[in-house]
Amino acid sequence: MMEDHGALQIVFNGEIYNHRELRAELEAREYSFRSHSDTEVLLKAYRQWGDDCVSHLNGAFAFAIHDRETSSLFMARDRAGEKPLFYSQLPDRFLFASELKALMTDLSVPREIDPEALEFYLAYGYVPGERCLLVGARKLPPAHALSFCQRTREVRVWPYWQLPAPQIDPAKTVDNLTDALQPLLEDAVRRQMIADVPVGILLSGGLDSSLVTAIASRVSPGRVKTFTITFPEHKRHNEGPYARIVADHFGTEHTELAAAPETVDVLPRLAAQYDEPIGDSSMVPTFLVSKLIRQHCTVALGGDGGDELFGGYPSYTWLFKHALARKLMPSFFRSGVSTFARRVLSVGRPGRNVLLGCAGDLSRAFAHLNLFFDVRSRGELVPALQGRQESRLGLPEAYKTRLCDLARGIPGMGMAADFLSYLPEDILVKVDRASMLNSLEVRAPFLDQHIIEFAFCRVPNECRANSLERKILLRRLAARLLPPALDLRRKQGFAIPLDEWIRGDWGSFMHDVLTDSQNGLFSSRAIERLWRGQQNGMKNTQRIFALVMLKLWAKNYQVSLP
Repeated sequence: MMEDHGALQIVFNGEIYNHRELRAELEAREYSFRSHSDTEVLLKAYRQWGDDCVSHLNGAFAFAIHDRETSSLFMARDRAGEKPLFYSQLPDRFLFASELKALMTDLSVPREIDPEALEFYLAYGYVPGERCLLVGARKLPPAHALSFCQRTREVRVWPYWQLPAPQIDPAKTVDNLTDALQPLLEDAVRRQMIADVPVGILLSGGLDSSLVTAIASRVSPGRVKTFTITFPEHKRHNEGPYARIVADHFGTEHTELAAAPETVDVLPRLAAQYDEPIGDSSMVPTFLVSKLIRQHCTVALGGDGGDELFGGYPSYTWLFKHALARKLMPSFFRSGVSTFARRVLSVGRPGRNVLLGCAGDLSRAFAHLNLFFDVRSRGELVPALQGRQESRLGLPEAYKTRLCDLARGIPGMGMAADFLSYLPEDILVKVDRASMLNSLEVRAPFLDQHIIEFAFCRVPNECRANSLERKILLRRLAARLLPPALDLRRKQGFAIPLDEWIRGDWGSFMHDVLTDSQNGLFSSRAIERLWRGQQNGMKNTQRIFALVMLKLWAKNYQVSLP
């Protein structure tokens, strides 16, 4: 879209949920509109406020505005990172796109893997921040803006918003906070249910999506549509009965979609879709549910963000227990334990990551908790990285350690680190790519700006989690809104039975991919050792999946190490 006189042109991916309020404000400033789209509102907001327009936006967005009068480009991405934005500065041009594969259509973009980014992927199964697995490409981080001057070719990147620091009112009780949270969630759901097409809800039966369903039933003028994917052959992964309790209680128009056993053919397709690979096997059920729901609606609400904002992951309760254990062990003993784990214990040995993180402070422990491969095993797996390790020892671990702000306390330090890394680079990437592949738009009410700021600014740690309980505040709200028959203490991740599948056809396929000599990225000896460990009881399923997706991605796009 462009302005009438053509001075401003915009390309835009996403939704501005407060565009009606912004339109009214701009009309009061004598702006006129020729459409009812949020795109035009965004364009006029830039005309009014310039680069500061992003501070007025509430939504999931990535956009670029070309200003012909100043010969400049302005780009921005939403606060949580729901929508992606890649760019590359070449000697004679500046490229940008919402998909990395679009940049790769330009043959000037190198088909090489960035070694530093590769270390991050091997460490955590994703590449965080501005880094990109492809040499010469960059990601605009969440809550950041970018300007590019065509005359000087200068690129400037800056954060327009930051995760707020805690400002706790000790007089507020959990009931007071619950009273404050409910209208915020109602406003967010109400805004995000506005669409020109049918809107559904991804109801897993878990706490977060059940709360979204409960709120939607309160604020929607019509009957809410809910969808649940079931795995009839795998009861441990079947959320159908729990979702049905919620759907029956609120009288939703409920549809259960049984997922047929998926063949390994889905993996190369997903590897091509994910611009950078991620090592999260829940991309498979996310793709399946997106494909099935798209048959019924084109926009859906989900519960993403609830864990990071309100203390839902088991790692947060682990922090309390580990902090106590550290007090009982002197630092020299903890350092020795860490060295022992690194040198003696095999990758995938239960508890190895906990022992690796014993040295140093609590932030280092959290940075090692969900590690795929530590610095030593990364070098064994990819020999090309070994020469770099002297100067870059522990780089990914150090990065995540810095994200763990000890001043936020427990579990706030872990929640902030996950919000700034795991959420935007794994969870939201998984949902965006899988849903977009099926032309389905998934929205996340918990990631409304006002809820994010409430969760990190006003909720004290004791209302988030402790050593025995998680999501304390959300469970208090759930006790008000959800049916008593629903078990509010269960935590079931959105997963496939990969441990079972890897013992069958999926395992044969994965082994063939990893041992294929073409584009020999990994050491064959390290791969065989990892595979033998899996067969002998090591917990390497997710590690193997991550390596397979990396290898398939590299093969599909003909990318290799320099």
